[in-house]
Amino acid sequence: MEREMSFKKYLPISEIDYKWGFIVNDVGNTLIGKGSKYPSTGHPGRYMFSWETGRILNEYHFVLITEGAGIFESRTAGTQNITAGDGFWLFPGEWHRYKPLKQTGWAEYWVGFSGEVPNLIMRDYFFKKKQPVVRKCMNMQVMNLFKTLFRLIREEPFGFQRLASGVCLQLIAEIYNAQQSFGQINQRKPIISKAKYIMHNQIDGHVDFHVLSKNLGMSYSKFRVDFKRQTGLAPLQYHLLLKIEKAKEMLINTELWSKQIAYSLGFESVHYFCRLFKQKTGVTPQQFRIQRLGVKKTKH
Repeated sequence: MEREMSFKKYLPISEIDYKWGFIVNDVGNTLIGKGSKYPSTGHPGRYMFSWETGRILNEYHFVLITEGAGIFESRTAGTQNITAGDGFWLFPGEWHRYKPLKQTGWAEYWVGFSGEVPNLIMRDYFFKKKQPVVRKCMNMQVMNLFKTLFRLIREEPFGFQRLASGVCLQLIAEIYNAQQSFGQINQRKPIISKAKYIMHNQIDGHVDFHVLSKNLGMSYSKFRVDFKRQTGLAPLQYHLLLKIEKAKEMLINTELWSKQIAYSLGFESVHYFCRLFKQKTGVTPQQFRIQRLGVKKTKH
């Protein structure tokens, strides 16, 4: 991997930045050589710490170790070993400390951020203080997003904070995906993709997921767990949502009745179709069509 020259920048924050709701506070990357003092100098006082005292920040940080090895410790998670390719989260108000091993040093990339939007995303459901380390999350997408952040922060084009917040949000998503997929057998990823392809092709019918999982060489229980881990939905719910999205498309682009749409998508009951549609969209099929087209065309 091509090594970036060390870079760090701590940003002044304007009132507009606060109102945006997602603030990138600082970014950087540093190469710590074998036996070198850590942390390096040149950071603002509130970011400095020693191994003896540790540190508490008032913002989120993600630190990615691209080379070397070291130790991470936090109040909630305890002590954990870190190797190249691992990353770890730092949470506001959470005591922590970390350092490279003297015999290896390390190369680190980091971004610090705060705001109302990160507070929603970083809540305990997605990211947990007791599980701050993300194993083997370094990939091409993550590295490219870091490089994009560095370029924006270096050049500071008009509106760069808002642009940087979008890149940082994508970085968070990539890291979350890496966290969710770590430890899975690589062979299972194309299996889930194949299952999704089959569901798309059978959008107008019924899918027996026990038979499907058997044909894909997996037990149904394992298939269901892996499918939900990758998509966030159980297989049946995913297939039903595909049908609802197709129904929305048909309501806008055709003059078919709700009954015709329901039967064309494999629903045996129009009542169930209408009830499911309202459950997923908040409105009935007729109301959806009126809202989108401004005319009352749907019949039951």
